[in-house]
Amino acid sequence: MKKTFPTDFLWGGAVAANQVEGAFNVAGKGLSTSDYQTRGLLYPPTERAAGELYIKDVASDFYHRYPEDIALFAEMGFKTLRTSIAWTRIYPNGDETTPNEAGLAFYDALFDEMLKYNIQPLITLSHYEMPYHLAKNLGGWGNRQTITFFERYATTVFERYQHKVKWWLTFNEINAALFAHFGPLGLPEGSSPQEVYQAVHHQLVASARVVKACHRIIPDAKIGNMVAAMPQYPLTCHPDDVLEAQRKEREWLFFFDVQARGEYPSFMVRHFEQQNVLLEITHQDREDLRETVDFLSFSYYMSSCASADPEQHKVTGNILNLITNPHLKASEWGWQIDPAGIRYLLNMLWDRYQKPLFIVENGLGAKDRIEEDGSIRDDYRIAYLNDHLVQVREAIADGAQVLGYTSWGAIDLVSASTAEMSKRYGYIYVDRDDRGQGTLQRHRKQSFGWYQQVIASAGANLVQGDKNAQ
Repeated sequence: MKKTFPTDFLWGGAVAANQVEGAFNVAGKGLSTSDYQTRGLLYPPTERAAGELYIKDVASDFYHRYPEDIALFAEMGFKTLRTSIAWTRIYPNGDETTPNEAGLAFYDALFDEMLKYNIQPLITLSHYEMPYHLAKNLGGWGNRQTITFFERYATTVFERYQHKVKWWLTFNEINAALFAHFGPLGLPEGSSPQEVYQAVHHQLVASARVVKACHRIIPDAKIGNMVAAMPQYPLTCHPDDVLEAQRKEREWLFFFDVQARGEYPSFMVRHFEQQNVLLEITHQDREDLRETVDFLSFSYYMSSCASADPEQHKVTGNILNLITNPHLKASEWGWQIDPAGIRYLLNMLWDRYQKPLFIVENGLGAKDRIEEDGSIRDDYRIAYLNDHLVQVREAIADGAQVLGYTSWGAIDLVSASTAEMSKRYGYIYVDRDDRGQGTLQRHRKQSFGWYQQVIASAGANLVQGDKNAQ
């Protein structure tokens, strides 16, 4: 088997505006739903106290320090960098007719800096945030009018950056809206299945419309969707567990099905009936949905197990209420480590859709420590990434078409789920703690040099063998 990745493979890393930029109220930026989730995506929004700074308000200060950070990414050899545009930098309230020039100019400068080093921007239009004004006064994505505002925003950035950005994504982890209602959808937490799925439908229509706009405005660009993918293994070989695993996987495969095939899959009919969901879907909606994405992208952090036995759900022991796999180890945050799962996933998606695949998030959150000599020895992260990349290479050998790999996150940032700096993912350490204390100085970790060598060797230096399976 060939030990190197394809010559045109897009190596890089990933970040998101609301987790790395900071500068939450600079140069005309409006407040987003993320700005009100001061404890993270998994917690209800809170009112912002006047004059008080929260962890994401500064984050990693990428807004002011991006030239230094892009130079470090270039030193590693990045071919691409995935980040997002903050919608509220472009349209502060979301419903304006004229964009904020200062916001547009910031991303011009950012993309120019990336292109200076031949780093291709891979840009997400909406990453776990939307204008707070639309959520508060319009009902967020529960209101069909939000489609029009999102289409206006997307068209603006397509036209502005058409000569700079050739890789686009619509919504980050669009299926996460099923359990996180406020940040992605602008709905109150605890919204009903009817409310959530109607809002999700509006997002799916909006996604299809902006895919069409991208194809029209930037004919040589590629635009994809993004789903949080989590393989579900039957906990036992009992047929009921196998059927439960299939049901659980369909919960997120549904989002790929609509955006890759252009229509709702038939299995959702029964699901909606069981959830008492009756969607308002117009004829124009169905026509719009036919505009499908060019490639499929996803995040992969872990797999889970499925069981028809309700007793198994009482002993999960992790924040996402997942059934643990007895054959796998877990991270400090209880996320199970399953390198072979990414090979299984890539093969499954390729078999199902026959569309190019892009791994746009994968990584290990851990508590890193600076040693007395100034080094940061994150060999645990190297082992995690090595073992996953070996399995990506195996999937390519199996026949899956994989465009690239952007590990999460390229530099330490604020965790989306829990708003912590201490849950670190990056190759670059940022001196800032969970209380917002620190110099923000950057330090290369051990994994920085390792990933640099991976990219330079096109994966030839990867070590075969899954060290995480027991």
